[in-house]
Amino acid sequence: MNPIFCGFRKKGYLKLQTDTILLCWFLFIKLCFLKITFLGTGTSQGIPVIGSNHPVCLSEDSRDKRLRVSVLVEVGDYVYLIDCGPDFRQQMLTSGCTKIDAILFTHEHADHVNGLDDIRPFCFKQGDVPIYAHERVINSLKYRFDYVFETENKYPGAPSVSVNIIENKPFALNGVEVMPINGKHLDLQVFGFRFENFAYLTDMKTIEDEEVEKLNGLDVLVVNALRIAPHYSHFNLEEALAFVEKVNPKKAYLTHISHLMGFHEDVEKTLPENVFLAYDNLQITI
Repeated sequence: MNPIFCGFRKKGYLKLQTDTILLCWFLFIKLCFLKITFLGTGTSQGIPVIGSNHPVCLSEDSRDKRLRVSVLVEVGDYVYLIDCGPDFRQQMLTSGCTKIDAILFTHEHADHVNGLDDIRPFCFKQGDVPIYAHERVINSLKYRFDYVFETENKYPGAPSVSVNIIENKPFALNGVEVMPINGKHLDLQVFGFRFENFAYLTDMKTIEDEEVEKLNGLDVLVVNALRIAPHYSHFNLEEALAFVEKVNPKKAYLTHISHLMGFHEDVEKTLPENVFLAYDNLQITI
């Protein structure tokens, strides 16, 4: 056989091997890591607050502009949304998200659910969007968005969902275990969610010790911290930092932030070295 031809064959084979190895490594990285996108990090009014002259509301720092709280969790080729608030449409356009494989609801307050109607483009592309929530939250959604759940003479342009009621025990999303974390928002039950070594908690004020134990060994914890002063139904900054110290994750990000927390740049300088203020459109890989 012509040695030049053999050389080309050998080089081609080696290139094929290299390409295959790189592809396998890319797929391994994609499947083994979580990508988190903070779609919104603000409290129920967002920042700036309508009509407010508070200095933080007038800030030109983009990190001080906060939409209502929500995150995307990407696991391999799957995209999961936690909470679907009134800024959902804007968040989807900003993030460039093109599909949602499921929506997980923490609780039924307006700043966490009022974007449900805007899932329609995903429904038109994908069909029914699976939603996961406590039975109480599902019942609240059925009351407020009755047309979404209609089974007879449903308007053709309405969103469509498939309902999954969850309890305080693990459930699976396409082979990935999700662990609910039960807490109280004043007297209202709220779920946080743990995906592998990442956990997302919002609107928490109290969490029992047996629930905290579910958070052992985290790489990243996201938890709410509303403001400096105490609040009746949310962790303030001091409480959030004490909770982070108790859980002891490698890193923690604070979310559900009010303008009363202060300027992002100033507050972040005061935090422990492994704790950060989240901000809208921040992306992290775990």
